[in-house]
Amino acid sequence: MENESARKRPASSTPLTRRGRLLLIVGAAAAVVAAAVLVPLMLLTEEEREPRTLLIPEGLRSSQVYAAVDKALDVAPGTTAKTAGTADLKLPAEAGGNPEGYLFPATYPIDEETTPASLLSYMVNTANRNFGSAPATYRNVVIASIVQAEADTVEDMGKAARVIDNRLAQGMPLQMDSTLNYALNRSTLDTTHADTKIDTPYNTYEHTGLPPTPIGNPGRQAMDAVLDPPPGDWLYFVTVAPGDTRFTDDYAEQRKNVEEFNAHRKEAGKPVG
Repeated sequence: MENESARKRPASSTPLTRRGRLLLIVGAAAAVVAAAVLVPLMLLTEEEREPRTLLIPEGLRSSQVYAAVDKALDVAPGTTAKTAGTADLKLPAEAGGNPEGYLFPATYPIDEETTPASLLSYMVNTANRNFGSAPATYRNVVIASIVQAEADTVEDMGKAARVIDNRLAQGMPLQMDSTLNYALNRSTLDTTHADTKIDTPYNTYEHTGLPPTPIGNPGRQAMDAVLDPPPGDWLYFVTVAPGDTRFTDDYAEQRKNVEEFNAHRKEAGKPVG
């Protein structure tokens, strides 16, 4: 990411010493070696010359991370998913060997020695360094994954985390669309009444408490929001329009906000749940 100039010197008529001749010979040999290295490098494509990396964005599900690793390492689809079940990953006992939530979002270096197992291990170790300093429990990682999926800004992450805490404290179902989307392996705002009746432990409309596992891989900001949410009595929130997420503790106000959300969806020609 980084020349230098040299002044010409007048030619000398003094004959070279033996040491001087040896230096010339060594210098010439070095130039030949450098040229030999340079020519193959010139034949490489720009992509081959650049260091290879894999970017894992915040909130990806493990299935999406596995597919990204397969592609980055040019291995058969499904290879990384199979590896995840047998790799020696440093996961908490509650995870039951499932790395969902611990495939930490970051940019990872890749070279010819990188394997699916080594890359997954790198991700999990990175998660432990970021979450473990908190310290984070498996429960916190589950909540952080929901916060990551539900909130668009750091401020909203904190408020969403507080809503989850408040609802859990009152024994209210979380009623989070993101958990349903995880169960249905989709990403959508179009949650229907029928969706809220599906039989799955990730249906937080039907079941109180948290889903059994994280629903994606949260970043450090989501975890920080869970560990230190702002004070507030909020029990509801809805993103009425991009950049306009409204939090309230009043159910009647929430109903008005949801109606406004549905009106925006209708104007855009989108389905209304």
